Amino acid sequence: MPETSLVVVDPGHFHATLVQAEMYPGLSPLVRVHAPLGPDLIDYLSRIARYNRRPEAATDWRLEVHAGPDFLTRMRDEPPGGVAIFSGHNRGKIERIIAALEAGLHVLADKPAIIEPADLPRLEAALTLAKERRLVLADMMTGRHNTLVRLLHALRRDPEVFGDPVAGTEEEPGVFLGGVHYLRKIVAGLPNARPAWYFDVTEQGEGLADTGVHLVDRVHEMLFPDQPLDWQQDIDIVAASRWPTLVSLAQFRELTGEGTWPEDLAPWVRGNVLEYLCNGGVNYRVRGIHVRLEVRWDWQAEQGDDTHHAFYRGTRCSLAVRQGLAERFRPELYVLPDRDIVPALQQRIAALQPSYPGIAAEAVGSAWRIAVPDQLRIGHDAVFAAFTRRFLDYVADPASLPARERSNLLAKYRVTTGAVALSRG
Repeated sequence: MPETSLVVVDPGHFHATLVQAEMYPGLSPLVRVHAPLGPDLIDYLSRIARYNRRPEAATDWRLEVHAGPDFLTRMRDEPPGGVAIFSGHNRGKIERIIAALEAGLHVLADKPAIIEPADLPRLEAALTLAKERRLVLADMMTGRHNTLVRLLHALRRDPEVFGDPVAGTEEEPGVFLGGVHYLRKIVAGLPNARPAWYFDVTEQGEGLADTGVHLVDRVHEMLFPDQPLDWQQDIDIVAASRWPTLVSLAQFRELTGEGTWPEDLAPWVRGNVLEYLCNGGVNYRVRGIHVRLEVRWDWQAEQGDDTHHAFYRGTRCSLAVRQGLAERFRPELYVLPDRDIVPALQQRIAALQPSYPGIAAEAVGSAWRIAVPDQLRIGHDAVFAAFTRRFLDYVADPASLPARERSNLLAKYRVTTGAVALSRG
């Protein structure tokens, strides 16, 4: 089999570089980069250079860079069979994805693939095109490779531990997921600068359309493992809301290096404060199960990094992920029994130990904490490499991509874009 090559297109977000955090067997070290000359491209090149120069596990990427306004035309001239990488610049991203597929390229796109409900038919057309041409189209759902998420799935699949999902109500949903991200953070050991356009919600997307994609993916994978969802029949959005995080001009300067507000942000600037519409909540039903999601962006974490919380109600127990002060801001998995499931839980944990050596169930009051050793916890950057390895397996054999991935991609974006549209009303 010939080596597969990466084709990086207009990298506007650092997630494009995390795909290249390590080398992969069967993937050429030569990467062709097509982008306009500007700060986004320079940031991408700087990050790859640091990977190549790091003292341990240095990479060996060799970049062939084509910088100019005709970058999309150059991408269309790429030989078929490569993998196009898209990150950032989410408005119009679906058109670039379709252009890459038409050129015979597989596509790995950072979320979100679309940010408006009007683009759902275009996403459906892209998935149809990929299937017809035996190409793989996926977004970077790196959370699937998180150890706690995988243990959650294993416990949910055990009918003697979890039972069946509880539908709940809008007031007491069967599922609640929340996440808090931070604008000012450290990535790969360095302060993470953000381009000015990142704060334009018509370009980047609002909170539910952006980071909300991960939450919806986790819900659907958890509730309906191995099952396809119908985006037109199975989803019912009940209510949605949005609210801003206030960003001062001084904070904006610190993150972007820009001295003044760009004209594109004028609709959201009040005096010297930007009303950044990055927070949102949605209540929806998926096959009758009530789900509540909340995404939030704050300025900076007092301790730790981005935080995530989850709660799934079952007929035999509830499963929860908590990441608060009691957990020292590290995510922990809890089992909250509604009946005596201890023998079944211990049996399940014992069965999982060959795959996850060192895990254990520890009593914490009336609950059980699933202790996970540090060596099994995969960090934010490492999960990108794990996801990329799995994606490249699909590229090597496109028929191995589960058919449900296509329908569930549409169902996921039906929720995120529909929630944003409803919140505006």
